[in-house]
Amino acid sequence: MSQPSKTSIGPDMKLFWACFIALLATSFVFGVRANTIGLLQDSFNLSEAEKGNINGAGMWPFALSIIFFSLVIDRIGYKTVAIFAMVCHVVSLILTLRATGYQSFYWSTFLVAVANGTVESFINPVIATVFSKEKAKWLNILHAGWPAGLALGALFCALFPNTTLFFDAAWKFRFALCFVPVVIYALLILPRTFPVNERVAAGVTYRDMLREVGAVGFFMIGALVFTAVMQLLGLPTPLTTTLAVGAAVAIVAGLYTGSLGNWLFIMVLIIIGPLATTELGTDGWMPELLKLSGPPVPHFETWVFVYTSVIMTILRFYAGPIVERFSPIGLLVIGTAIAIVGLLFLSVSAGYVILAAATVYALGKTFLWSTTLGMTSEQFPKGGALTLNGVSAMGVLFLGVLGSPMIGYVQDVDVAAQLKKEQPAIFQKIEGEAKQSLLGKAPSLDQAKIKALPPAETKALEVVQNVCKKHTFVYVATLPAFMFVCYLGLFFYFKRKGGYKPVHIDEVPLPVY
Repeated sequence: MSQPSKTSIGPDMKLFWACFIALLATSFVFGVRANTIGLLQDSFNLSEAEKGNINGAGMWPFALSIIFFSLVIDRIGYKTVAIFAMVCHVVSLILTLRATGYQSFYWSTFLVAVANGTVESFINPVIATVFSKEKAKWLNILHAGWPAGLALGALFCALFPNTTLFFDAAWKFRFALCFVPVVIYALLILPRTFPVNERVAAGVTYRDMLREVGAVGFFMIGALVFTAVMQLLGLPTPLTTTLAVGAAVAIVAGLYTGSLGNWLFIMVLIIIGPLATTELGTDGWMPELLKLSGPPVPHFETWVFVYTSVIMTILRFYAGPIVERFSPIGLLVIGTAIAIVGLLFLSVSAGYVILAAATVYALGKTFLWSTTLGMTSEQFPKGGALTLNGVSAMGVLFLGVLGSPMIGYVQDVDVAAQLKKEQPAIFQKIEGEAKQSLLGKAPSLDQAKIKALPPAETKALEVVQNVCKKHTFVYVATLPAFMFVCYLGLFFYFKRKGGYKPVHIDEVPLPVY
């Protein structure tokens, strides 16, 4: 059994920084992929839907690993899980460098996501335990590591746009750089001693932990996990079958726990999918969505990506007084409202005005994910690692299975429809074979035929693509609009109870229905 990492002088800050760099390493890979997917499209002749599938593969396997390890991490130990994450990161990067096409890159991305989910499964409960009196503050600071890694990954892509060094392609050099943060976090993690989770230390039983999620929570998670696995196997996922599998999981969970779940936790599970797509889904697509509408500055879209990530990093480091001033739920209400404005602003911006729109968007999304984790850790302490990590898993499952593929699918459909309407002759020249996606057959454009177009037709194509890509921000803005309504309802719920207050593990839990 691991021993608590606290000493007489306070929390083990070396453990905090080890977890911080581990999270930074996961987002560094994400940032590199987001800013390299265009090169991969050229190399592998990918459609927008296939790019969406790759982005999805970089997400939903994360959820499978985080769910699995959340169920067993208190039994096998945090360090064992951390070592598994390190191995997966190294192997996945080796496979990425050896990728030769869509399928091989899809599977290497899949393993990266497993590694990332494994990291998330241990860092969140560790920090929530070490800083048990200030969970929301320190989980926000921990998750400053995510935008920091995004910024560094994107920065390297901008600084070395065409560098190949020892490789035969620029994209391989970029992914080789990902070994650097992975090695650093491995060296930091290995000497550390990990704490016992506060749920375990308080004697809360495994069954009581599962009761917080309950039958309804396991129905939602089970249905999405099934869909993800079927997507992995390339098999159809009829809605009736998905619901049946989710119901079976719910029945087993309900019989074992005797609980439908904490209604407040179920609400958080419902919200986290749109939240993940708003933040992570948009991050994954932003360089591609902006590359045709920015000013004539080399790699402008990548610099915007770096800029928004730096804003998030700085703000999360100073989250303590902000969370204290507005409370977690108040901050979530404000953040979603600003995110809506930012996304709509991005949809109509061009040139340097994009910087202003991106600033608004970054201010809106900064605290959404990390504050949701903070609120979860403060409201459901008896859920231990499962509720805290289950929220992350649900968000990434939704993003990988539905959110990211939806963003790609919408682009494919919009571009094809607009080309048919405005440039039918060009569309006929470059139309590719329709490709299957979760949302149905997606039209595609043949990248080789696009390269053969004369300059005038290439320009006309880019005009249509630019309009459609930017309109994607409008679709995404509907998600924080839904979140805003939900958070506002929770704000008034807490206000009626006398204001937002953390729940301590020795207190009577919230009602379970």
